[in-house]
Order: sequence, then C-alpha cells, then structure tokens
Amino acid sequence: MEFIGENNILWGLFVSALVSSTLLPGGSEVLLAYLVYQGEYSQWLLLTIATVGNTLGAVITLLMGVLISVGYLQKREFTARQQQGIGKLRRWGSPLLLLSWLPVVGDVLCLAAGLLRLPWLTALLFIILGKGLRYYAIILLSG
Repeated sequence: MEFIGENNILWGLFVSALVSSTLLPGGSEVLLAYLVYQGEYSQWLLLTIATVGNTLGAVITLLMGVLISVGYLQKREFTARQQQGIGKLRRWGSPLLLLSWLPVVGDVLCLAAGLLRLPWLTALLFIILGKGLRYYAIILLSG
C-alpha cells in the first residue's frame, strides 16, 4: 500500500487526469511534464497513471451520454442534414475518438459516442490509444 500512503502526488496526477477528461476543466499535462522533469518516478508509471485516469474520465463522459440518450434520440425529429451527420458519426465515430484528448472537442466526442451508443470496446480502445499517445508525446517533450 506504499502507492496510497507515500505517493500522494501520483494520486494527484490520476485525479487531475480524470477530471481533465470530463466536462469539468482541468490540465494534467503540466503536472505530468513537471513530474517527468523531476525524474523521481518512472516515465512508464507516470504514463500509465495519467492514461488510466484520463481514460476513466472519458468513460464517465461517455456513460453520461448513454444516460442522456435514453429516450432522447428516439423522441427527437432530425433534419436531413442532422441525420447525415449522425450517420457519419456512427460510421466513423470510434476512430474519431483518437481525438478524445483534444480540449473541449474530445469531451464532446466522448459524450456523442455515448449518445449514439457506439460499440463500447472499440470506443474504449481508440480513447486509450489517443490519450496514451498524447501523454507519451508530453513525456518525450518533457524528458
């Protein structure tokens, strides 16, 4: 249980990454870069913690979309243009989640993925990949 007691900064990174990936504002990149620069922790450990926290936040946002979608999409009348956009998002939705790391846009993509109930496993894989690559790039630039 050393991780819990002695490494509160790692929990801080996890929470910061989680909150940054929900509809709440946050910025875990600065904390990650600082921790990499300090060199006290393994870069792989930092990458894992930040990616898991940020992915969990995206999953929370996605689940919020699922909860909102209950009855919403079935009751709503969409224009032809909106129907076309929904069709494209359904067709390309999961790969677009590679961009889930983007500020604001990423949150909307995750929420929309939940609203449209995209396949959860595929969505999760693209979210993990996008967020992991972003944090990896930060580590490379900070180290």
